[in-house]
Amino acid sequence: MGIIESRNKEEARHEENGVVYYDRGVLTGRDGRKYLRYAIQTHFIEVGEDKCALIERYVRPLYREGDMLSFGAKVMAMCEKTVRTRDEVKPGFWANLLWRFAGINHTGVGMHEPRKLQLVIDICGLPRVLLAVFCSAVTKPFGIHGVFYKVCGKGVAGIDGFYFRSSFDRYKELALINPDNPVELCDEIMQKTGIPTVLMDANDIDQNQLGKCHGFPLTDEQIQDAMADNPSGQGDELTPFILIRPVE
Repeated sequence: MGIIESRNKEEARHEENGVVYYDRGVLTGRDGRKYLRYAIQTHFIEVGEDKCALIERYVRPLYREGDMLSFGAKVMAMCEKTVRTRDEVKPGFWANLLWRFAGINHTGVGMHEPRKLQLVIDICGLPRVLLAVFCSAVTKPFGIHGVFYKVCGKGVAGIDGFYFRSSFDRYKELALINPDNPVELCDEIMQKTGIPTVLMDANDIDQNQLGKCHGFPLTDEQIQDAMADNPSGQGDELTPFILIRPVE
């Protein structure tokens, strides 16, 4: 698997029908299929915005028959209002104690933030979190990572936000929680817009597929191939929508 064609940022930026997008180049999957990926720029999407209206505004002008859409989990959380503000999360004794022993992940946060850890306690319950902390401490000397998230479960690895390093002040004040009904949300988008959709929680390390609509044209493995280089990026381009276009 490898990128067949790539462009620098200036060459990749285009505007069509009033929509700005970045051409992320053509990527070849393990089965030999090729995919062109367009990262579509939006405004900063706020809590409660209509997901289908956003697709009609930003994706529809570029859409062609046979295209598919990767919808960013962070924006879906904003649309579905699965968010918590800093004022709503009050760190208790255990959160204030345990965050000091947490690691910092590639985003600069991880659980190394008392409010984020308190949110996990609220979702999973204190006994499970204490068990997760213990298992993580026991396995970490052996080079085993991610045990905390596996023991907690319930999608806590997808909790995002409270970013003290974020380019956007809004994300410093919000925690975003992945919706627990991703397939239904993707089915709703498909029914209302006719665009096959997959919900992705992607970063520079993992491309986590949360769910896809029924009848999505690609297999899970093909989706991973098409999104392998994280075409959404991690910067301030505001590109939560990735239009996936198979190349014949």
